[in-house]
Amino acid sequence: MAEIVLVRHGETSWSASHRHTSYTDLELTPDGERQASGIAGELGGRSFAAVLASPRRRALRTAELAGLTVSEVADDLREWNYGEYEGLTTQQIRRDRPDWLLWTDGCPGGESPEQVGARLDRVLARAAELLDSGDVALVAHGHSLRVAGARWIGLPAGDGGRLRLDTATVSTLGYEHGRPVILRWNSPGRAATPATGSTPGPN
Repeated sequence: MAEIVLVRHGETSWSASHRHTSYTDLELTPDGERQASGIAGELGGRSFAAVLASPRRRALRTAELAGLTVSEVADDLREWNYGEYEGLTTQQIRRDRPDWLLWTDGCPGGESPEQVGARLDRVLARAAELLDSGDVALVAHGHSLRVAGARWIGLPAGDGGRLRLDTATVSTLGYEHGRPVILRWNSPGRAATPATGSTPGPN
């Protein structure tokens, strides 16, 4: 049965320092490029009927280095809009809001969990339609893909906070007895560097 493969892009300078990165269009670091190249090994030569990617350069470059040909640039796959918190770390945000949690509170001037969930629902519906033709890859960002994982199995968008997702990793969504399930989660690319491939920082 065809599957949806989620690919989180490789490291950027901001993901390495745990800074929230949404619309800031950063390139991959040299380590991030090596990580992205390693994704090809984790995909194991799998072919895809469609590859949907975020419009951000870090996602598009990761797709290229992983050997994926993007068939559709999907704005709904962009990262969570952090609004006033763009470029800040969680530690910095909590100096003024000690109890702040992205997954319940969202971001001032940005998006709420429900808003992110609504657009990832659209992406998943589109991907599910394409599964009739074969596997589908979604190349995007840490928080948006965590929301996708939660929504696929019928959980609220905020429950994506329980699905850690590192840079340059591969996860798989599919079905078991007709029910949507997570088949694999957070598998690193085979050439990911241990020092940076494990960072869970937002991007």
